[in-house]
Amino acid sequence: MQLKTYIIPILFCSLLHLTAAAQQRVALESSALRLQWERTARGYELKKLAVKQGAGWASQANPSGEYTLLYSATPPPQGPAPVYNAKGEKINFPENIYHYIIPLWKELTSPVQLNTAGEALHFYPAAATGGQGGAQVFSAENSRAAVTATWAIDPAYPADVTVTVKLKAKAAGYFSMATPTLATFASNGFAWAGIPGYFQSNAIEKDFIKAAVYMQGIPDKPILVRDRAASTLSPFIQGKNRVTLAVIPQPGTARDPWADSVKTQTVWKLGLSLMNRKGALTPTLYRPVLGQQGSALKQGETITFSFRYTLQAADWYTVYQHTINDIYRFPDFLRLKSTQRSLTDRILAMHRYVISDATSLWRTEDFNGMKIGAQAYLGGVYGSEKDAMKNSDYGAMWMLAGIMNDDVLQQTRLPYARNFKLQQQVTAPGFFNGAAAGQYYLSKSKRFTEEWGPYVEPVATTYYMLMDAGNILLFNPGDTAMKRVLAHAADRLLAWMGKEGQWQVAYDHATRAPMFTEVEDLRPTFYGLLIAYKILKRPQYLAAARKGADWYIRNAVNKGRFLGVCGDTRFVPDFATGQSVQALLELYEITGEQRYRTAAVKAAQLYTTSVYTHPIPSNTEKRVNGVERKDWEISQAGLSFEHGGTFGSANYRGPILLASHAGMFVRMFALTKDSLFLNMARAAALGRDAFVDPATGVASYYWDVMNKGAGPYPHHAWWQIGWITDYLLAEAELRSGGKVKFPRGFITPKVGPHQSYGFAPGMVNGTPAQLLLRQGLINTTSPYLDYYCAINREKKKLFFILLNNDDAPLRTTIQANYAAVPVTPVQAAAAFSVEIPPYGIQVIDINYR
Repeated sequence: MQLKTYIIPILFCSLLHLTAAAQQRVALESSALRLQWERTARGYELKKLAVKQGAGWASQANPSGEYTLLYSATPPPQGPAPVYNAKGEKINFPENIYHYIIPLWKELTSPVQLNTAGEALHFYPAAATGGQGGAQVFSAENSRAAVTATWAIDPAYPADVTVTVKLKAKAAGYFSMATPTLATFASNGFAWAGIPGYFQSNAIEKDFIKAAVYMQGIPDKPILVRDRAASTLSPFIQGKNRVTLAVIPQPGTARDPWADSVKTQTVWKLGLSLMNRKGALTPTLYRPVLGQQGSALKQGETITFSFRYTLQAADWYTVYQHTINDIYRFPDFLRLKSTQRSLTDRILAMHRYVISDATSLWRTEDFNGMKIGAQAYLGGVYGSEKDAMKNSDYGAMWMLAGIMNDDVLQQTRLPYARNFKLQQQVTAPGFFNGAAAGQYYLSKSKRFTEEWGPYVEPVATTYYMLMDAGNILLFNPGDTAMKRVLAHAADRLLAWMGKEGQWQVAYDHATRAPMFTEVEDLRPTFYGLLIAYKILKRPQYLAAARKGADWYIRNAVNKGRFLGVCGDTRFVPDFATGQSVQALLELYEITGEQRYRTAAVKAAQLYTTSVYTHPIPSNTEKRVNGVERKDWEISQAGLSFEHGGTFGSANYRGPILLASHAGMFVRMFALTKDSLFLNMARAAALGRDAFVDPATGVASYYWDVMNKGAGPYPHHAWWQIGWITDYLLAEAELRSGGKVKFPRGFITPKVGPHQSYGFAPGMVNGTPAQLLLRQGLINTTSPYLDYYCAINREKKKLFFILLNNDDAPLRTTIQANYAAVPVTPVQAAAAFSVEIPPYGIQVIDINYR
């Protein structure tokens, strides 16, 4: 590749006489990019910007090259500023009940985050000189600072231009340097834009709440967002000509969430925006952030900011992957990982946890003449007096009871969890008949309620009636009472469905009036009708599911607009987006219609932006709650949000350890061969010992509490059993090329897209086999050996399905205790030598008498 830097004097001719021009031209070129500046009365302006597209070159409209420096002599105000809607009315948001997100609203509406703080100095460089290695050095000076910027083509990535800006203060105060405006886009001149973790859309949204809070559209203001909830550090804009421009900070620029020995998640080092300070659409970074760490300078002090632009004739997802894979080296993370405990060992430990009355906090209560059972829920619930009860993953409950053949679960848990489900449905005639009465049961007031208010959501009927009842019916298809629950719930969804296939977000319990009407139900509510069709085979349910999915694709997937299911954050987008991927895939499998597959892939690509890909994990030693840990052990990279954006829990708590999406991502890799899905699944699932309670095998929910286990939420163990099983069996199917495959049940409420297993036989190397797991059946000294088992009792075959969850070959020995099944093998071998390649599979086939 040839790099060129040149300054060329240009002569202009006049019809009357010849004169020499003082104008100068400066350029950078590679095999993929061409940049050309011209000296004008304002300084060096970028006049030409072109990218290689096929056999030719595509010129980027509206090149600029303008620099922006923010300055304030005094600390910028930190409190909220008033925000107004399109009618000029002051926006009062959120309601006082949402105490978790009120501080985040105040941060969002601060002058710094609204990007109105300080004095904005806009300028073009006054001088340009050639630098080393083909670089170009620009410089400018004003009363506040002297600025030098070194630009160069990256030899490894010819579509990338690296830039290092150095600022020297000429006056004391607070400084923030923005990335220069490479080029701008018209408000109707882009196909897609985003800041991963915050925004993703094909259109500008003038409604401040929809755009800035719900991530539904690109804000029409130059809002600055924080690095703490930016999953990948790369604002990008894809033009309608399929050319994508992104700006990427040098690794190490943003905050480290645990810099040394305490949480530093909320330190703000890098600002990200999709507009420059003038409101022109262009990917932009700011560092330091005005008023934040590193922005206060004395006269003569300096700061440095390094970043890169990438401009490619490719879609946004390709450029986004370049940031993740090439610049932030995400695939390398798996090579750092080691583990002390297998995922299967965690499942077995959690089995012991959930059958113990003491650790599981299992409770039974009498309600309407029936004994109902659930786990104590010690978190906040509307109307609770610390008496709330909840069941989380019905699919995992029935699955584990069956594959473990566990009497405690079968006799003391499932019957009362089933009764809980029967009582959870509204049976009184009228508007709410068939709907879920609420997620929680309050034992003192003897009623069901929602977590965050007296309302009823249609999606809750999909969750707590159709998903749960559907999973029960997979295991017990003859349960006529549960079939009635399913049918009544499906009929309620049909009655509530709008003409286009949409639903309301919620209805007020007292007045029946729709609530939260400022947003739409951009959630996979339609999935409940698909479940009803699969169980009851009534064609009207499939027709309605397709109608609902078609509306969802048009209004959610195709626009990048989603809604969440967590009431405590007022439904900002969350893992329901991941659920929609699995729901659309199932609809594709039933109908064979390509549009559902296409939408599922697109939604899955969007959901990858709920996964952190920074900072780059390392072996740096850190101290965590008195324990020495390597940085990679506590890394956020690979972990997904509960919810991100300006209002999500990721802002303070970081990501979550509950990787419900892992199995679905493995399936997406099998479908698309896109390695990002597989790498993200493995990064989330493997080597997370620092977050696992050693005694119980239960991982903490939020990243910031590290290894405190379930805490006041014992039902989380069921979700963890469910997602780990889904992940391991998805890996087994992938690695075996489909020779080890078990039928999947329905998605479970509400943490993501993992599904249940064990209700029907699968196939192991051509033999039908029932999924099986037993305490003590297999013993191994290797924490990298994960396994599941299966059995065919008619053919008297037992299978050990062994997975090597490491990037190195695995050589170990396993000991089998056949009494745990119990079976007697034809050959009495109890020890097996195992050799499995990196991320490979081995199946041991045992005949027994």
